[in-house]
Amino acid sequence: MRPRPATQRLLAAVDAVLDRYAAQLPLTIRQIWYSLISDGVLVKQERTYKRLVDILGMARRSGRVQWETIRDDTAISAEPVVYAGPRDFQAALLDAAGEYRLDRQAGQDVRLEVVTETAGMVPQLLVVAEPYGVPVYSGGGFGSLTGKRAAALRAAAARQRAVRIFVVSDWDQSGVHVYSALAEDVTAFAAVDAPGVRVDVERLAVTEQQIAEHQLPTAPLKASDRRSFAGTSTTQAEALPPDILAAVLRDAIEAHRDLDVLAAVLAREEVQRQDITRRLRQMGDTPPDSPGPRG
Repeated sequence: MRPRPATQRLLAAVDAVLDRYAAQLPLTIRQIWYSLISDGVLVKQERTYKRLVDILGMARRSGRVQWETIRDDTAISAEPVVYAGPRDFQAALLDAAGEYRLDRQAGQDVRLEVVTETAGMVPQLLVVAEPYGVPVYSGGGFGSLTGKRAAALRAAAARQRAVRIFVVSDWDQSGVHVYSALAEDVTAFAAVDAPGVRVDVERLAVTEQQIAEHQLPTAPLKASDRRSFAGTSTTQAEALPPDILAAVLRDAIEAHRDLDVLAAVLAREEVQRQDITRRLRQMGDTPPDSPGPRG
C-alpha cells in the first residue's frame, strides 16, 4: 500500500480514533466514520463512508490497520471442534475452567438484557455487560416472533419477578419501530409464557437528549418510510461515541444491581473455579493412555 498524502492524513485520523476508543475495540467502520465526522475530518456524505470502507479495506490487507480493531459481521460460520489428542483436550478443559461462570444475575430483583439494532455493536456492548452477567442480543434476532417469544421464555426460566430489556437503536422510523414492536410483543408473550413477571423495555440509546447533548450528526427523514415518528431528523446509534455509550450502559445496569449480592456470587464463583481447576490438574497428572482401574 502506497497511500497518497490525503489518504495518509485520513489513516492518521483513523489511528487517533482507534487509540481514543481502545477500551471499546473492535469498532464498526460506521462508528469510525461518525467519529471522523465529529472530529471534522470527514463530512457526512455517503461518498465519504464508501471511501473510508475502501481505504480501510486496503489498509487492513496491507497490515497498516490491525484486523482485530474493526468489527465485521457479514460472515456466518460453523466449524467442528477438534483436538490434537487427549492432552490437548485436557488443556482445553483447563481453559474452559478459567471461564467458569455462575449466573451473575442470581438473587437480583430484576433480570437485565440488552438488545442492539446493529449486530456489529454486540461485542462492544458485551464488554460492559458481561461482568454483570447481562446478555446482549442483536436486533436481527429479536426481529422475528420467535426471537421475541424466546425473551419471554427466558423471563419465565429465570424465575425473577421482573425483567428489563435495554434497547440500543437508531433514532429514526425503523429504530423506533424496533423498540415499540419489541416492547409490545415481548410483553404480550410474557403474559402467556411468564405470568406474574413484569417486563419493562427501556430505550437506552440513541435518544433526542443524547443527540442534543453530544451534538450528534443528523440526516433527514426517509420519505419512503411512512411509519409514525415524532422526530424531525434521524441519527444512527453508531454516531454516539463508543465510550459514552459504554458509560450509559454501565450506569443503567448498575442502577438495577445490588452490588453486594453480585459480590457474593462472584466470591462463590471464584472458589468453585479454583476447585474445578485443581481437580482437572489432578486428572492431568495421570498419563492419558494409561489403563483405567480394574473392577
